[in-house]
Amino acid sequence: TLGEEIELVASHLKDAGSVRHIHWGGGTPSLLPHHSLVALAGKMRRLFDLAPDIEHAIELDPRLVSASLANTLAEIGITRASLGVQDFDLKVQEAIGRVQPFDTVVSSVEHLRAAGIDALNFDLMYGLPEQTAETIRDSVAKTVELNPGRIALFGYAHVPWMRKHQQLIDESRLPSPAERVELADVARKDLLDAGYVAIGLDHFARSDDSMAIAIQNGDLKRNFQGYTTDQGEQLIGLGVSSIGRLTQGYIQNMPDVGHWRRAVLKGELPVARG
Repeated sequence: TLGEEIELVASHLKDAGSVRHIHWGGGTPSLLPHHSLVALAGKMRRLFDLAPDIEHAIELDPRLVSASLANTLAEIGITRASLGVQDFDLKVQEAIGRVQPFDTVVSSVEHLRAAGIDALNFDLMYGLPEQTAETIRDSVAKTVELNPGRIALFGYAHVPWMRKHQQLIDESRLPSPAERVELADVARKDLLDAGYVAIGLDHFARSDDSMAIAIQNGDLKRNFQGYTTDQGEQLIGLGVSSIGRLTQGYIQNMPDVGHWRRAVLKGELPVARG
């Protein structure tokens, strides 16, 4: 159905300019099998004018990155990968129900770099249960050791009424508001001391990364996904609940698979609002 939507959207964009950025997100898109990733990427290549220097990025769960997957991603033209690290401390990982040892992330990084994908982002979080200044400093140190080009440092938002899986987290183990501020400050200081450039409130980049260069040149942009070096004026969302931004304003796809699929199969743009 996603392939059908790509064709449907392309039919409305006969005079579109070149595509400078593709981003696969919304969870763990690498769960798609090899043939699906290859088919979807090939369809985009045929239907759109992809710029020669396109940034082609994907979000990944480090626990699922194998040598085979890394080679598939390189095959479809991925140039940047974002790894959901969150925290390296075992006690913190057990508290949030996501155990992924440091060696697992190291292996993911090695597979990606061996496949030629060396533009890497790490997503870290502060405010998680069981986190302390000591544990977050250790997580930052391990991150710096792996030398990603970009690091996002997000504050954990505990909203169990919206995200049902968070009901499994013991709220008494969450840091207090004052402790959250300390965790953010400690992590930020260590990243700056390691030579990373601060990008706004929650992003950091190596001095040789295109994002750090963009902020120095004064042409860094921000969209609803965060800071970006993408200079495109139009952002086209594809897939369930995806959000796009056109000249006329924002647009969002239907948030449930059933309605989205039925609209696409009827040849209708699956727009919910915008």
